[in-house]
Amino acid sequence: MPTRLVQVVIDAADPARLARFWAAALGWEVGVEDDEEIDVRPRGYSHPDPVALPLVFLAGPEAKTGKNRIHLDLASQSEADQAAQVERLLGLGATRADIGQRDVPWQVLADPEGNEFCVLDPRPVYLGIGPVAAVVADCRDPDAVSGFWKLATGWVAGDSIAFLTAGSLSLRSPAGVGPYLELLVSADAETAKNRIHLDVAPEPGEDPAGAVAALRAAGMLSPR
Repeated sequence: MPTRLVQVVIDAADPARLARFWAAALGWEVGVEDDEEIDVRPRGYSHPDPVALPLVFLAGPEAKTGKNRIHLDLASQSEADQAAQVERLLGLGATRADIGQRDVPWQVLADPEGNEFCVLDPRPVYLGIGPVAAVVADCRDPDAVSGFWKLATGWVAGDSIAFLTAGSLSLRSPAGVGPYLELLVSADAETAKNRIHLDVAPEPGEDPAGAVAALRAAGMLSPR
């Protein structure tokens, strides 16, 4: 495989502040911090263990416009746990968000910079998975990009598909640990640079240029 999924990157007006929020939200800790980036990861985490995807916060001057096309879904263990999580997150600085979700069993919140995320209702497939159930990406046609993302992430079909809307797809590490990558059907067009994106990297010792060439051959586009 040319690359594997290693982390989620979030542009932020104040990376340190947002990193502190997410560290508290997930029960993780702030790891590497320098002038350019700050990351949040589980305590004792060894990169790039697929048991989790660290969050990396970069300074980004562009203001957020519209709904993010990638967001995090947080797991809950019970209805009581879901309600307690929501109240705790609101106390940390999250706000309730309306993205047109209407009457759904999950709760939609936004972090202090307006990035949407969900606290899911309890679902058996996510029990014991850790605080992050899934990284969710909006796609016009998930089936059309599934081959690319399997190649880019090194992941395989996941078993959370039963909980997704028709036409959506689920991927997960072949080790059977860590969060899912869920490609959800969305008719919304990309109108601005995504403030949240996925980072992939070749395996140690593999050729980065060769990995990029393989991804380009699979359909990767250059940034606009």
